[in-house]
Amino acid sequence: MATPDNEALISALDSPALRELAARGRIQGFRKDVVIIQEGDYGDTLYVILAGRVKVFATGDNDREVVIDVHGPGEYVGEMALDGGPRSASVITLEPAVCSIVTRATLRDHVAQHPDFAFDLLAKVIRRARRATMNLKNLALLDVYGRVARLLTDLAVERNGRRDVPERLTHQDIADRVGSSREMISRLFKDLTNGGYIEVQDHLITLKKPLPPAW
Repeated sequence: MATPDNEALISALDSPALRELAARGRIQGFRKDVVIIQEGDYGDTLYVILAGRVKVFATGDNDREVVIDVHGPGEYVGEMALDGGPRSASVITLEPAVCSIVTRATLRDHVAQHPDFAFDLLAKVIRRARRATMNLKNLALLDVYGRVARLLTDLAVERNGRRDVPERLTHQDIADRVGSSREMISRLFKDLTNGGYIEVQDHLITLKKPLPPAW
């Protein structure tokens, strides 16, 4: 049963259909750095994020980690395993998080009552597949600088007359997302900072002017 605090988290979700789905799930809190979905496992649950942030990542044969995405409240993860197949990626909490855990049976009943939610779910799967395809293209066609520039440009948002990256990213975080080494990212950031293109304070990145097309 949802507590008043959890009910408040559910009420804060934008979509009425998602609020109703989350209310039908089992609410569970997680500490930071807890793997809630393990790549390769079989599962039939969807995690609706009510609070905190999670990281979706995959691991190669050499144990190298590649970050696929980061999600926060109002998003959900685990939808790719609802066909009964193995999990295609792992999910770990980046900070204390609260999720509503929804079974496949509950989701099926919810979709029967709210057919439009099936289109929302399908649209999200398509957007994520498109993003994954773009990431693969970037890895294949762009050099490390090109991938870093694309990532920063995509993440930056306008606020108070500045273009800031909302996430506080370390050099290792960026390396994991673009498939590079931390040392290479550190060198690029030093050059971009010296060139007046970016400013970094407490891992908050500000784009001071458009990044050059090549470096």
